[in-house]
Amino acid sequence: MEELFQITRRDFLKKSGLAAVAMGMAPVSAFAKRDSVVRLTILHTNDVHSRIDPFPMDGSRNQGLGGVARRAALVKQIRAEQPNVLLLDAGDIFQGTPYFNLYGGELEMTMMSQMGYDAATMGNHDFDNSIAGFVKQLPHANFPFLVSNYDFSNTELKGKTQPFKIFKKQGVRIGVFGVCIELEGLVNKKNYLETVYLDPIAKANETAAILKNDHHCDFVICLSHLGYKYKENKVSDQILAKSTRHIDLIIGGHTHTFMKEPETVLNLDGKPTTINQVGFAGINLGRLDYFFDRGNGERKMVSGVVRVGEALG
Repeated sequence: MEELFQITRRDFLKKSGLAAVAMGMAPVSAFAKRDSVVRLTILHTNDVHSRIDPFPMDGSRNQGLGGVARRAALVKQIRAEQPNVLLLDAGDIFQGTPYFNLYGGELEMTMMSQMGYDAATMGNHDFDNSIAGFVKQLPHANFPFLVSNYDFSNTELKGKTQPFKIFKKQGVRIGVFGVCIELEGLVNKKNYLETVYLDPIAKANETAAILKNDHHCDFVICLSHLGYKYKENKVSDQILAKSTRHIDLIIGGHTHTFMKEPETVLNLDGKPTTINQVGFAGINLGRLDYFFDRGNGERKMVSGVVRVGEALG
């Protein structure tokens, strides 16, 4: 089946609707040809909710879409074409199909590990089998869970997550950290026990500053399970972006928002922070290609969304 999802770069660009984000620079094609330019490809998912198989062919809106095997084939193809790839997830890996009820998350963790995920953060549904249930599945995950604003000191998760991780790709330092939603009112107290929720804006500012100033990261990514935006006064990715410094990209989750293209929000310093989110259930694979000119510090980005499972011929 995998050969059905092998695509050329030209077809990928055509099907995913990749378009340059205007940043007042030269066109991406010319910019990328410079010897000093490093390309970083960021692939991302959110709110996959235990969707292992494609949606059934039942006439519904999402029929035939998604599926881990198809996503894995796309990721494999992109990695074969690009040397510097990060694969990230913004939480709610668990809950939504019988696979979770039967195996408690083992299948999801195992398949993400086999796909080579580099990091993920936690969503509220990742507590659905309790902290003990999550800890039980961690041996099947060979990637870290990044959580900066939950204090797990008095729980079984103490020491089993980390606030951030730094990746190095061809001389570019990328700092990745996670912020998560308030669990009270969303999750039964018996499932998260003595987990302490910390202000995500304060922790994001603190962690991003550490990554940028202490670890000299060239690029800072926040994996957020806060939600894209709300009508009420509630912390969202939009509020996070404008209330922080040093965050270059927010990969979001929780609200199942299908963003056709990323959004740019100016941060506290008037600098751009990009927000992106790609729906739910593994229907889409997000893709952001960043081009870093190590000579003069310039940066450009192109973005795209791959509909997983559609005919790609």
